[in-house]
Amino acid sequence: MDDSLLDAFDRSELVSLRRRLGNWFKKHGRVLPWRETHDPYRIWISEIMLQQTTVKAVVPYYEKFITRFPTVVELAAASEEEVLQNWEGLGYYSRGRNLRKAAIVIQENFNGQFPEDLSSLISLPGIGRYTAGAIRSFAFDLPAPIVEANTLRLYCRLLNYDGDPRSRDGENLLWAFAEVLQARKNSGRLNQALMEIGSQVCTPVAPDCERCPLKIHCRAVAVGTQESVPQKKARPQVTHVAEATIAVRFGNRYLVRQRQAGERWAGMWDFIRFPIDSVTFKQKLSPKNLATLNSEVCEKLSDRWGQSVDVPVIITEIRHSVTRYRIRLICVSANLVGRVSKRSIPSHSQWANLKQLDELPMPVTGRQFVNLLRKQP
Repeated sequence: MDDSLLDAFDRSELVSLRRRLGNWFKKHGRVLPWRETHDPYRIWISEIMLQQTTVKAVVPYYEKFITRFPTVVELAAASEEEVLQNWEGLGYYSRGRNLRKAAIVIQENFNGQFPEDLSSLISLPGIGRYTAGAIRSFAFDLPAPIVEANTLRLYCRLLNYDGDPRSRDGENLLWAFAEVLQARKNSGRLNQALMEIGSQVCTPVAPDCERCPLKIHCRAVAVGTQESVPQKKARPQVTHVAEATIAVRFGNRYLVRQRQAGERWAGMWDFIRFPIDSVTFKQKLSPKNLATLNSEVCEKLSDRWGQSVDVPVIITEIRHSVTRYRIRLICVSANLVGRVSKRSIPSHSQWANLKQLDELPMPVTGRQFVNLLRKQP
């Protein structure tokens, strides 16, 4: 770790930097629901939701979730299925599962009260070093360093650090700098201001340096490297796959299964879904490969789930991404051949009508498929 970069900021400069941050935040900080409270529970919910999600997208989900689970007591008492239903649409569903697990731990081990110390906060499921620091500083106004996407970029430019910020040395440097920036008072406002500057001013592309209150402290601006710092994160190679999802219908009911541990969207309900070989990600559907697709669907339904159907009908195609995968999802409907019996229902599955499907937590693609099925004759 290059300590000389930290040493470049003396005490007087740090005092000036903190003062400028505070003044700017008073005038320009956005009004957000979770900034109007010091309740650690609400701050925790917002911070978990904001992971991998934009502020604009989070607001309605946050308000809905808090209305249903206003305190840690209600969240701890809820079933996983109910929590996932209220998380539906936010993605990365392990976040929702960990919220419930952490709520139970808080109830059982901390008498329903959020701990203030970092080690206890980090011990909770789904809470890492950044989230623990955010809760400690925003809720309790206690000093706690924070490094996330926006502050990482801001710190790199303030220090003019051109190394890899995600390497061990890079992480150690940025966390040490975040620690140096902390003051004894107003830690919450300071950290909020750092995040807001990183989000609204010190943007990944074309940072608005002229509007930045920290311009005179920024080493990158001084030497003109703000566009190249920080070092870009290597993008993972995208894998293209084709999958089919099948709405097996019997009367007004559809067969759905609950995804199990180790699968995508564990705990959520979805139609039967599997990879297909008969159609590639880019291949156009033609009468020939459509016939092959129908055969593959019927064969896999029979072999893997013991369900026999008539001729499948394609309802739509959905293109979506999951981590490094770009997926072509072909949505198919087919009527069950024969009658439903308890023996014929695959494990972790059930038959449900459209109204009942509204009560089950589903991934976004599953919910889109349900809405299209409503329009079918």
